[in-house]
Amino acid sequence: MGYREGVSRDQQVLFPETLDDYVAADNPVRFIDAWVGTLDMKELGFERAVPAKEGTPGYDPRTLLKLFIYGYLNRTRSSRRLEKETHRNVEVIWLMEKLRPDHKTIAEFRRRNAEVLVKAAKEFTILCRKLNLFGAELVFVDGSKFRAVNGKGRNYNDAKLRDLLHRIDARIQEYMAELEVADRAEGDQPGATDAQLREKIAALKEKKEEYEGHREALKKSGEKQLSETDPESRLMKQQGEMKVCYNAQIAVDAKHHLIAACDVTNQVNDEQQLAPMAIAAKEALGVEALEVVADAGYHVGTQVVECEANGITPHAPKPRTSSKNGNQGLFTKEDFTYSAEQDAYKCPAGELLTLRTRSTGQRSLRYYANGKACAGCPLRAQCTKSIQGRRIMRTPEEERLEAMAGRMGARPGLMVQRASTVEHPFGTMKWWWDGGHFLLKGLRKVRGEFSLMTLAYNLRRVVNLLGVECLLDALRTGETPPLQPA
Repeated sequence: MGYREGVSRDQQVLFPETLDDYVAADNPVRFIDAWVGTLDMKELGFERAVPAKEGTPGYDPRTLLKLFIYGYLNRTRSSRRLEKETHRNVEVIWLMEKLRPDHKTIAEFRRRNAEVLVKAAKEFTILCRKLNLFGAELVFVDGSKFRAVNGKGRNYNDAKLRDLLHRIDARIQEYMAELEVADRAEGDQPGATDAQLREKIAALKEKKEEYEGHREALKKSGEKQLSETDPESRLMKQQGEMKVCYNAQIAVDAKHHLIAACDVTNQVNDEQQLAPMAIAAKEALGVEALEVVADAGYHVGTQVVECEANGITPHAPKPRTSSKNGNQGLFTKEDFTYSAEQDAYKCPAGELLTLRTRSTGQRSLRYYANGKACAGCPLRAQCTKSIQGRRIMRTPEEERLEAMAGRMGARPGLMVQRASTVEHPFGTMKWWWDGGHFLLKGLRKVRGEFSLMTLAYNLRRVVNLLGVECLLDALRTGETPPLQPA
C-alpha cells in the first residue's frame, strides 16, 4: 500500500468550492463576524464609521476591528503579522472577505481608535450580562505589570541623573587633565590626540546639557520619573527586577471568571486602585451592591471608605510588614487592644492609653498615650525606648479596617478563591498568549490595547462556555442559550 495522495495543484475543478466551505460552523471567526456586525460603529465613535462621499474608499472599521479581535485571540498582535495573515490564513481571508489592508492601515486603525476600543470591549461585557454569564455578587481585583516600549536605560529619576552628572563632571576633568598634558607635549602643533580629547569633552558637555534638561523637566512636572521613549511609562518592580512598565488592572467576576472591568495605570503600586476598579466593576455589572476581594497591596483605609460609600463591601488582608518595634523585639501595635466604648487602647501591662491631641503647624496630631503609667511600668523595656513613653497612632479609617479584618477572618477561603480566579487571566494573556508587553506607547493607547486583550480573553471563555452555534443563535433570537456540558 502506498501513501494517501492529495489533489494535483494543476487539476481544474468545474464546480469550485466556496470560501465558506473552509470555515467550520463552530469556528470562532463566525461569532467574531456576527458580533462585530451588531455594533453601532458611529455611536461608539470609530473613525470612518460613515464612508466618505469623495476620494478613495476606505476600509469599514468593522472589518479592521474583526481582524484585531482575531489577532489578539490567536497570539498575533503585530500589524505586519496581521497583514501577512490576510494573505495566507484561510480563517482571516474568510473573515476579511479577501480584503488585504497593508500594515500601516492596520496599525493606524488601532492607534487612532484606542479610546473607542475600550468602549467596544465594554459592549462585549454588556452582551455577557444579557447572556446571564456574570454572578454580579463577588468580584476579585488584581494588578500585573506589563512591559512598556521603553528601555530601563532610558528611564531617569533625580538620583540617577545626579549620579550621571557627577560621573560626567569627573570624566570631563580627566579629559581636561589629559588635554593639558597633550598640549604641553605637542607645543604649538595640535595633534590627533588633542582633537580626539576635545571631541570627547564636547560630547560629554552635550550629554550633560541633556541630563540637566531632564532634571529641570522633572522639577517642573513634579513627577518622580522621566521616560524618554514612552513618557508615561514608569520603572516598576516585576518579578523581583526593575523594569519600565505599566500597571494593568482587572476585576474578575466569580461565576465564570469573566473580566468585568479593566484599566491601565502608571502608578507603581496598587494602593489607589481598589475603589476605582471596584466602582468600575459595579457599574459594568449594573448592580446596587457588590463584594470585592483584593490582596494586601490594596489594603488602604481611604480606599476602603470610598468603596463602602459606593455600596461595595471590600475584603483585603493587612500587609505582613515588619514594624520598627517588631524588628527591635518590642511590643507592636497588635499587642494593644482597642476599646471603642472607652476610646482607648489597653496595653500589655493592663493600663489604658487615652486619646491625646497636639498641634503641629497647620494640622493636629492625634495619638493614644499614658505617660504616667509608662514612667513606672515594669514592661517599659519591652515596649518603648522613647522618653515620653509609648504612643499609639490611630487613623480615622482604622475602625473600617478592623471591621474588614473581621470579615476576612469569617471567610478564610476568600484569598484562595481570589488566587485561582483573578490570577488566571493574567497568566493566560502574558504566558500563553505572549502578551506580557505592550506594543503601543502612552496611557491612552495602551488602555485600548489592553481592552483588546481582555476582550479576546472574555470571548475565548464565552465560546468555551456556550459554543459558537449557541452564541450565533443568541445573537439572532436574543434568548440566553444553555451552558455547554462540562
